[in-house]
Amino acid sequence: MNFSSKLLENAVNEFSSLPGIGQKTALRLVLHLLNQPQSEVEKFGNSLLILKRDIRYCIECHNISDHELCQICNAVKRDKSLICVVEDTRDVMAIENTGQYQGGYHVMGGLISPMDGIGPSDLNIESLVKRVQAGGIKEVILALSATMEGDTTIFYLYKKLKDLGVSISTIARGIAFGGELEYVDEITLGRSIATRVPYENSLAR
Repeated sequence: MNFSSKLLENAVNEFSSLPGIGQKTALRLVLHLLNQPQSEVEKFGNSLLILKRDIRYCIECHNISDHELCQICNAVKRDKSLICVVEDTRDVMAIENTGQYQGGYHVMGGLISPMDGIGPSDLNIESLVKRVQAGGIKEVILALSATMEGDTTIFYLYKKLKDLGVSISTIARGIAFGGELEYVDEITLGRSIATRVPYENSLAR
């Protein structure tokens, strides 16, 4: 792609470095910003800088938050005896959009993936174990993507939690193998949460 301006090219390159943004889309976004008032562009840029500077992670579940405890962990009407383990904040949002779940969450921060150099120590696993050991938890729902990495992580978590006196379940596999939670429609995801099954059942297959 030929550019008439180095400044334009630099801005397009920055936008196209974002996931899912190709150069044509990046160019369209940059040209759109160029046509906006200076104040709007500054507001856009400042929102990103403030986000990066001030964002926090919940000390209990590791979800993205504005405060020490996220809104979900702070909500008195949530069922504190349930923990739904997910890969990242996008999965929390996807499950919340179903309206089928009223428990708490635990955000792993990724999945075990030896090929990518990600091991158990790189994830929020020990804090999950400590939450369960602290008591008050009746069930841990392992709601991880139906991928090889997801299944590996689920099996590892099962081994860590199985002797701690809690029920361990996984979401029903209405989700095709290889599917990631954030791309699953709300009805299917909601049913998968509602019809979750004990993890031991899947081991017996």
